[in-house]
Amino acid sequence: MISTSPQENADPAIMSGVRTRTRRRQPSTAMQASVLALNRNWLAVHVLSVPRAFCLLFKGHAEVVSVEDGLYQTYDFEAWRELSELKASLGEPVEEDSDWISAVSFDIQVPRIVRLTAYDRIPTRTIKFNRRNIFLRDDHRCQYCGKRFSMKRLSLDHVLPRSRGGGDSWENLVCACVTCNVRKGGRTPREAGMRLLTQPVRPRQSPLISRHLLQRKYGCWRQFLPAATPQESRSGRLVGVH
Repeated sequence: MISTSPQENADPAIMSGVRTRTRRRQPSTAMQASVLALNRNWLAVHVLSVPRAFCLLFKGHAEVVSVEDGLYQTYDFEAWRELSELKASLGEPVEEDSDWISAVSFDIQVPRIVRLTAYDRIPTRTIKFNRRNIFLRDDHRCQYCGKRFSMKRLSLDHVLPRSRGGGDSWENLVCACVTCNVRKGGRTPREAGMRLLTQPVRPRQSPLISRHLLQRKYGCWRQFLPAATPQESRSGRLVGVH
């Protein structure tokens, strides 16, 4: 399973004084981005926060993976910082959907992918069955009224009520707003005169990953994910830069 770590903190030595490069992005966007982490064998294993990714890069525990003209280029922290500064100094056109942050004395581009240089555990295909992933699968949208809500205003509904033998499973739990959940009560959707927007199913990959892939800036993740086609996963060659 590809795990996530959105709240991990970075080394204060790196992130102290860091601010978003506002002329390229809105102030909060870059730090809220995500970074795909590969293990030493180039298999996707984690989704990291930007501060955590830079912490690993700075400590030498990871390297940036950048797909450039069909080649996989790898950079350690210093090489990536120098490349970012060179791009900034030359005034090159900003890459579409790129994110930048500014430290005290330099600007640096947020990488989309990093490779953990000493981590070789093999990811499993198991997707955690929990409230967060069900909300993500259903796009935080009530499966009865179709409206989107914040997590605080959402609940889980058993399509087949527990009183009728319905269990906790991907196929029997859906995202529902409080109003619709109360209205349905201990009845089936048909008995309550309500219709499901979509039939609940077990997701084929992490709902968080699926949501990221809807954004073009994370398209480079596809070739490292299990769902990628053979053509996509073989589309580049490795070139190391350190």
